[in-house]
Amino acid sequence: MTFKPARLLVLLLAAAALPVMAQNLAVVNGKAIPSSRADLMVKQAATQGQADTPELRKIVKEELINREVLVQEADKLGLGTSAEIKNQLEVARQSLIIRALVGDFVKKHPISDAEVKAEYDKFKATAGDKEYRARHILVEKEEDAKAIIVKLKGGAKFEELAKQSKDPGSAANGGDLDWASPASFVKPFSDAMVALQKGAITETPVKTQFGYHVIRLDDTRAAKVPTLEEVKPQITESLQQKKLQEYQAELRAKAKVQ
Repeated sequence: MTFKPARLLVLLLAAAALPVMAQNLAVVNGKAIPSSRADLMVKQAATQGQADTPELRKIVKEELINREVLVQEADKLGLGTSAEIKNQLEVARQSLIIRALVGDFVKKHPISDAEVKAEYDKFKATAGDKEYRARHILVEKEEDAKAIIVKLKGGAKFEELAKQSKDPGSAANGGDLDWASPASFVKPFSDAMVALQKGAITETPVKTQFGYHVIRLDDTRAAKVPTLEEVKPQITESLQQKKLQEYQAELRAKAKVQ
């Protein structure tokens, strides 16, 4: 089979155009919509549990065409050049680039198992081997705390007096702070709590930055420390965030800000 020169030229031009057309999803008023944009939207849909199907691809194609039509109309009206739109676009651009930077940093600075283990050991040491269940009543003035202690010694119910506590998280529950390690509280509070015998209340008000506390120790038990594997994801995330904060602080320190 032979081809005439003119026919051969048409076939060659058509073949050359195929890769370009394959890169475009559609062309709207002469402006191409790249297929890669559809791939991105399908990928985003997949993160939300949607399967990559011909039906989804069709919906995405229609959405991108509709967007292009609307954007072209907005450009005709000059809306895309307003200061507000430009600022919003810049903020969106920055967010995307920063996300990429964070992803690159995390990839290049992974958290090692040794770092996780070291952090876990510190956590275990801080948590201690005992948990305490205490109640407290928080007031602003020392004399009010002393008056509460007198009432308690006179037979008043701790749970009733706790209703006047300034701690909204525990006042409605009779001052109950649930099971917690001493490290969960500020030091003056935890020191006073661990010094109590079961069922005893503090003889004098305990002062912290929150006010004055009257504390009663209800019970103690052996601490239930989670295993390394149970808390590994949280520790890894915490250490990664710490590294990112240090990285940001380092960049900021080097930056010339006027």
